Amino acid sequence: MSADEVRGRIRQMREKAQQLEDAAQHTSDPAERDRLKEKARKLQSRSEQESGMRSGDIHPSL
Repeated sequence: MSADEVRGRIRQMREKAQQLEDAAQHTSDPAERDRLKEKARKLQSRSEQESGMRSGDIHPSL
């Protein structure tokens, strides 16, 4: 996978995480809100890990 593809993938993950956060803020169902926030959190965490690995920092954030 080329560097541009990796950057694009990371950007897409971050955009999707933001969309999930926005959807969570607009739903009236507390269970759905929690589910969307958790999904967004995991996706954001994954994008940060991939970004860190790409930049040479292979240790995940604690």
